[in-house]
Amino acid sequence: MKLRPLTGTITALVTPFRDGQISYTDLKNLVAYQIKGGIDGLVPVGTTGESPTLGYEEHMDVIKFVIAEARGRVPVIAGTGSNSTHEAIELTKLSHDAGADAMLVVAPYYNKPSQEGLFRHFSAIADATDKPIILYSIPGRCGIEISVDVIVRLRAKYKHVAWIKEAGGSVDRVDQIKQALGKDIAVLSGDDSLTLPFISVGAEGVISVASNLFAREIGQMVRLALDNDFARAAKIHRRLYPAFKTLFIEPNPVPIKAALVRAGVITTGDVRSPLCEMAPASAKALEKVLAALD
Repeated sequence: MKLRPLTGTITALVTPFRDGQISYTDLKNLVAYQIKGGIDGLVPVGTTGESPTLGYEEHMDVIKFVIAEARGRVPVIAGTGSNSTHEAIELTKLSHDAGADAMLVVAPYYNKPSQEGLFRHFSAIADATDKPIILYSIPGRCGIEISVDVIVRLRAKYKHVAWIKEAGGSVDRVDQIKQALGKDIAVLSGDDSLTLPFISVGAEGVISVASNLFAREIGQMVRLALDNDFARAAKIHRRLYPAFKTLFIEPNPVPIKAALVRAGVITTGDVRSPLCEMAPASAKALEKVLAALD
């Protein structure tokens, strides 16, 4: 199959809840808001979508719902990662059959496999589909980084493993990946505050949390940066930077859900345990930043 670019600004969607259940009305509104904002892609049930707390059927129902709502207008990249290789394979197969354009596969969390274990894990998932796979390295959450060597080995073996969401917080790491693979791999920032510096050393976009709210603005910033107009892109970055930081004042996606409620995009900021609502001091800090942006 022909591989899609999967670059630019892609939103890691939150999963709205109401009374403990998924709020599909809110999810419908969120997808419409993203499309209207000119987003380049959608990720349902990534870790921002609270994937560890969704049941198996819920997980797939959200992916199918977003695919239906997107109606082919933008790529839908299903979050199919797990710390269980077997579960990741099954979610990948089901998402493939459901019509997802690509898969976002996070490194196994908690298990802390060796790099050889990581290679075998991702290889098994890549064998289950011919659709694009975006590797997701976030050592702060998973306790392990996908090494550049493993990325190179996977890229050599699988033509459809040609993307990585990089959330290790290091511009140097992006440089290392690009030095090793150049145009053979697309690097997508996994940190909103680092999107601009990442693009400056070769990244091709972002899988963003903040774009749940700022879809149009972040899309414009990324397009300018990719066009090498860093002066104008930096103006947007500096304006949004306080939000980029404050949206992570407490565990993601708690603050971004609160911000979406404030903006009227969704109607409830409910999260699933073990997450909980923001502390009053954090809520006050977020309100101050968002009010200033208004």
